[in-house]
Amino acid sequence: MNNLFVYLEIEEGTVADVSLELLTKGRTLANQLNCKMEAIAAGANLNGVDQQVFPYGVDVLHIFKDERLSPYTTMPHTSILVELFKKEQPQICLMGATIIGRDLGPRVSSALGSGLTADCTSLEIGDHEEKKIGKTYKNLLYQIRPAFGGNIVAWIVNPDHRPQMATVREGVMKKEIFDPQYKGETVEHTVCDFVKDEDFVVSVIDRHIEKSKVNIKNSPIIVSGGYGVGSKENFQLLYQLADVLGAEVGASRAAVDAGFTEHERQVGQTGVTVRPKVYIACGISGQIQHIAGMQDSSIIISINNDPNAPINTIADYVITGDVEKVIPKMIKYYKKNTK
Repeated sequence: MNNLFVYLEIEEGTVADVSLELLTKGRTLANQLNCKMEAIAAGANLNGVDQQVFPYGVDVLHIFKDERLSPYTTMPHTSILVELFKKEQPQICLMGATIIGRDLGPRVSSALGSGLTADCTSLEIGDHEEKKIGKTYKNLLYQIRPAFGGNIVAWIVNPDHRPQMATVREGVMKKEIFDPQYKGETVEHTVCDFVKDEDFVVSVIDRHIEKSKVNIKNSPIIVSGGYGVGSKENFQLLYQLADVLGAEVGASRAAVDAGFTEHERQVGQTGVTVRPKVYIACGISGQIQHIAGMQDSSIIISINNDPNAPINTIADYVITGDVEKVIPKMIKYYKKNTK
């Protein structure tokens, strides 16, 4: 009772990275709250899921195994979580801010009247004082995310309703094994006790998944461009630099909105969160939404003609100048020194 739950996204027997990242964060939060961390796995091929998640510190793994639960459809998975939560009364539920999480989370929170904060960039445990009624709430989940176009960082709390629900984007939290030898308890549930037959009214006849050709998440070097690059033509300089460095090209939302490059390359709160060894920010001012997606890079290099650009405050190295003049020089000298 009153434990922390993580909903696991599973594709062909493999737990998604975003779920493992949430288990890492969930273990830390559960330790602070002195409660158990429990995970929910619903699908067809669940063999080996326990071996994947127990090292992340899962105390209890709830298994719902049924061929009709894969691939994901809304109604049966919603029923499982709603009925399980009514029984277990968790204080916190975490999900990935994915296509599935954005479909499932609001339905579950609406059914339970609990509320939901989407696209969190950070989660913390803390106390909250409600001065109007003179009441202090202990050990609430602070659900932290940029708001109002990134102009503020909102700290959202849910004092009175449970579970406190939040979704988090892939890559925002670090994925770290808690203990390779950690062993939790597995509880196998009877699906028909949680799901009605009519919940399976929708069945997937054919399914096609096209994987993205862009893989900036796992690239050790990223050359990223913003609106300050100036044009789609100038953006080609970034591809040239990335080519000689063996890097991937990223972009800010402003650059994507301007049509300089495709959305798959967008880094930030509404794009991808990355942690490369080297992040080269070209013509990027440094709005909070973009910084949220790359601030954990090992080395940040800023190229900007504005010496007071916000991104310069977090950069390890700052090059003040025009992108179209600086990048060709970088390409020239890199090629010269690698021969």
